[in-house]
Amino acid sequence: MAVSGIVLVLFLIAHMLGNLKVFAGAASFDGYAHWLRDIGKPALPGVWFLWILRAGLVVAVVAHIWAATVLALRARAARPVQYAHRKKIQGSYAARTMRWGGVIILLFVIYHLLDLTTGHLNPVGDPTRPFANVVADFAPERWYVTLFYTVAVVALGFHLRHGMFSALRSLGQQTPGGERRARAVALGFAVVICAGFLVVPFAVLTGLVS
Repeated sequence: MAVSGIVLVLFLIAHMLGNLKVFAGAASFDGYAHWLRDIGKPALPGVWFLWILRAGLVVAVVAHIWAATVLALRARAARPVQYAHRKKIQGSYAARTMRWGGVIILLFVIYHLLDLTTGHLNPVGDPTRPFANVVADFAPERWYVTLFYTVAVVALGFHLRHGMFSALRSLGQQTPGGERRARAVALGFAVVICAGFLVVPFAVLTGLVS
């Protein structure tokens, strides 16, 4: 769970930073997208680097889901008989919705790939014009796409907040002061990632990027 989570978090950071190049203009963003396709040349032909990256991400996602399932089954097996009476345990919203958030994120990733990777669901769908694809995707008349994107990113934020907090606690932040620091760091990280991803669609939606 931890190793696959780290891999996915590193990808999210890199992906977010790449997305922000949209504010540098069409030429800069398109150049960055084409550069990604050329990484590894001539040692790697075509877009092999991207396919290797995608394969690695698929492995990380499958491993993350598998680990979550195994942990859930172990937790259930540890208490085969339900408590006759169990007090409610205070927990964060992120912790209580971790699994549903994961489902929302997974569905969004599938849509996102069909939209901005393969182009099947994009109004432009031209792999040689990634900037135009982004602008067409989040155009005002396609507000529902921005809404779905926002819901998915917010779900991702809750997921990251809980995951980061749990990781910091596992690394030794067990004191009351350590718990407060872990909560602050986890919340700050989740907010930065969410803001970094959401600023692009809303910039297009409001006409700041066109």
